[in-house]
Amino acid sequence: MRTALAGAAALAVAALPLAAFATPAAAADDAKVVVVHAVPGLTVDVYVSADTTYTAEEALLTDFEPGTVTDPVDLPAGTYNLAVFAADGDPSGDPAIEATDVTVPADANISVAAHLDAGGDPVLTPFVNDVSETAAGQGRLIVRHTAAAPAVDVLAGGEAVFSDLTNPDEAKADLPAGTVSASVALAGTTDPVIGPADVPVTEGAATIVYAWGSAEEDSLDVAVQTIDGLHSAPSGVPSGTADLPADGTPVLLGGLALLATLVAGGAAVQVRRTRA
Repeated sequence: MRTALAGAAALAVAALPLAAFATPAAAADDAKVVVVHAVPGLTVDVYVSADTTYTAEEALLTDFEPGTVTDPVDLPAGTYNLAVFAADGDPSGDPAIEATDVTVPADANISVAAHLDAGGDPVLTPFVNDVSETAAGQGRLIVRHTAAAPAVDVLAGGEAVFSDLTNPDEAKADLPAGTVSASVALAGTTDPVIGPADVPVTEGAATIVYAWGSAEEDSLDVAVQTIDGLHSAPSGVPSGTADLPADGTPVLLGGLALLATLVAGGAAVQVRRTRA
């Protein structure tokens, strides 16, 4: 199945391979990109190419599992093509998701989610992260609806704090630092379909909660990403389970370094899941 990507989604996602010849030192105008795999039941291989013909030698990442959030990587602005295939699939066939001839802008801080849309089809959605400063004693809570599910309410203490959130939208608020016991319910109800779960709100950090999976298939989960340093220069702190090569050595064939770097940086990634 070939899924067409339009507009901004393609802009952010297909630029991921631009890290092909990046060095460990980031340029001042590089973008920071984190990738979130939120398509349940689909382990994937990711390819990059200068055209839309993909070969085994151009595999960036293999066996990328659902529920993984990568470490952030610094990417130079530019244009490339990206394709996602089912793991061990034939890259000469049609990709499950593809983005072609698109660009990532400089200086952006982006999380790219591969997830299900409201109808259950896999899509790629970029989210521009709010890394503006928080007030002393406060942190930022961001909730993103990336699940095949209808509109939801996010509840704290049984009361809706974010209402009628639809896929692929987000809601956010700056809150006093502490722990929020949160749950997700279908809009207008209070019966949780996810949670309740304790979500930390950390001073000077953004805590990003992804509701992902499928309500119909009873596979709803939560993944958490944090971005530290909102009192100063922000830097990403990921969630997930990725292991990358630590030396940042440039790789052959243009795009091999991107998701190789995304999955090999040595920092542990944490995914917080709460089954419905």
